[in-house]
Amino acid sequence: MRYVMKGGNPLVGEVVIGGAKNAALGILAAAIMTDETVVIDNLPDVRDINVLLEAIRDIGAVVERLDRHTVKINARCIGSVTVNNEFIKRIRASYYLLGALLGKYRRASVALPGGCNIGSRPIDQHLKGFRALGASTVVEYGMVNADAARLRGGHVYLDVVSVGATINIMLAAALADGSTIIENAAKEPHVVDVASMLNSMGANIKGAGTDVIRISGVSKLHGTEYSIIPDQIEAGTYMVAAAITKGDVTVRNVIPKHLEAITSKLMEMGCEISEFDDAVRVVAKNRMSHTKVKTLPYPGFPTDMQPQISVALALACGTSIVTESIFENRFKYMDELARMGANAKVEGNIAVIDGVGRFTGAEVCAPDLRAGAALVLAGLAADGCSVVEDVEYIMRGYECFVEKLHELGAEIRLVDTDKEIQKYKLSLIS
Repeated sequence: MRYVMKGGNPLVGEVVIGGAKNAALGILAAAIMTDETVVIDNLPDVRDINVLLEAIRDIGAVVERLDRHTVKINARCIGSVTVNNEFIKRIRASYYLLGALLGKYRRASVALPGGCNIGSRPIDQHLKGFRALGASTVVEYGMVNADAARLRGGHVYLDVVSVGATINIMLAAALADGSTIIENAAKEPHVVDVASMLNSMGANIKGAGTDVIRISGVSKLHGTEYSIIPDQIEAGTYMVAAAITKGDVTVRNVIPKHLEAITSKLMEMGCEISEFDDAVRVVAKNRMSHTKVKTLPYPGFPTDMQPQISVALALACGTSIVTESIFENRFKYMDELARMGANAKVEGNIAVIDGVGRFTGAEVCAPDLRAGAALVLAGLAADGCSVVEDVEYIMRGYECFVEKLHELGAEIRLVDTDKEIQKYKLSLIS
């Protein structure tokens, strides 16, 4: 599947942001840690979520979609702690089932995770945490196996700040005997959201959102109803879309504090930003100015927003420097962006971007989720038609991407064949 689009339209209007994909993945894993019923709403309807739900169903949990954004889960009848669903290997967050199953059943076996190829993302910190709780771990035949006769609290110092490891250890420790301390913990909003979900189920977790999380294990968790926080990356993508297209977009159903790093950079670049209780408005009247961006763990600038802001900087006045400190392969999209006329040089984890006056339409290929979304934004700002291939990546993390962009005035369509692309281009001429 491909997106075909004609650039040049400023994006104008309002867009409503869905639930945070990265929070939802951890929260769905937490939902199987009780035998009672859990209801989760504000769930994004994207491929990663649907794959994880299918994997949860495969091991015996009852999964019922109440509506597009609400799911009811009862995991009382889980009959297997082995998760080897064909599709689960394609998403990174499959590893959360390790912590959830280990906590509840004291053993788990989960297929090694996949996801976007944006660099090395080892799970050594996850396994280090499980071992600190008394589990033995081994990776063999493409599976990660964890086993503990008794799961007991422990002291875990993460060598690197890892969202995945922080959440996974938190899941397992919630049902361990005694107290656990996680130091150098990730502080991202979705870490806090998973901790809040677990606490609503009866867990005792304190300090989420700081670099030290303290967990007092409980004997069991109970059912709950929980609503997922808004997705800061989806929100940030539409904020940058307004900047790139010289538009005026109000992004609704957000927590403005979660967006401060993005807001700050867009203001530096010359955008007008207005904040409300649950909305942010971005107005871009003129060509943007250059700046420096360095990705860092929260509350720093998010790595998942680096491709989008880099596309904006490729159209800004002057020379910008973007430093990627999280994932080493995150600049792979720059070769694709060059097809549209961008002028950037990448050396290691640094991109030096000389802003150009315009992009021109081209056929490009999405190398991963966030870079794919960024290339769509580039196409919406380019002269002429652009085609973005491999959009399955984008569908992993953005719900109704085409529909939401279309409502803001974008000329964009999802197509399957070359014939449909030609038909679309002819319709623009006529």
